[in-house]
Amino acid sequence: MKLIKEEVTDVQYLVEEDKETKQKNYFITGIFMQSEKKNRNGRIYPQGILSREVERYNQNYVNKNRAFGELGHPDSPSINLDRVSHMITQLYPDGNNFIGKAKILDTPNGKIVKSLLDGGASLGVSTRGVGSLKEGNGYKLVQDDFHLATAGDIVADPSAQDAFVQGIMESKEWILDGTGWKEVDYYTAKRQLQEASKADIEAVSLRLFENFMSKLAKY
Repeated sequence: MKLIKEEVTDVQYLVEEDKETKQKNYFITGIFMQSEKKNRNGRIYPQGILSREVERYNQNYVNKNRAFGELGHPDSPSINLDRVSHMITQLYPDGNNFIGKAKILDTPNGKIVKSLLDGGASLGVSTRGVGSLKEGNGYKLVQDDFHLATAGDIVADPSAQDAFVQGIMESKEWILDGTGWKEVDYYTAKRQLQEASKADIEAVSLRLFENFMSKLAKY
């Protein structure tokens, strides 16, 4: 399955004051995802698939205060806690749209987001998931194996991100094991090293390294 990202730039910035502590809390809110409509990446998400994934995401993450998002452009489906900037507190359907709300946390990256918002920056939200695509008539249809990893990372310059995602991230294959998401190349390399004899292991390691470097050269 491939890593799939979508971005939305029409999100709002809110500041709410806690009545008890008088502390100001920062939020972003708006449309996080859309279904049944070809997006600017040429993809269509069926309503049923997004509804299923949002329900699962709410049950397993949002309702348990575990729905985290990162600042920037993560390169895997896994959540890196050292990059977390916000926590998604609401995600619900509104027609073909899915409306989200996220609280900016007081983490190092969360403080960066707050400073950007205070400075008037315009930020976007990028959803992250893993799944396969089927070519249609001028579009790519997201298939039933789609798995929503996070409903929103905070990003800037979404137009540049389109090229980055299509050029690099979507060329990778991912598989979910007991420890989280892993690149398929990880398993291939591990198996080849385990099967190599002591005499061949140096040659196998060199071949794997050269293969890795050749992929980097393409980008």
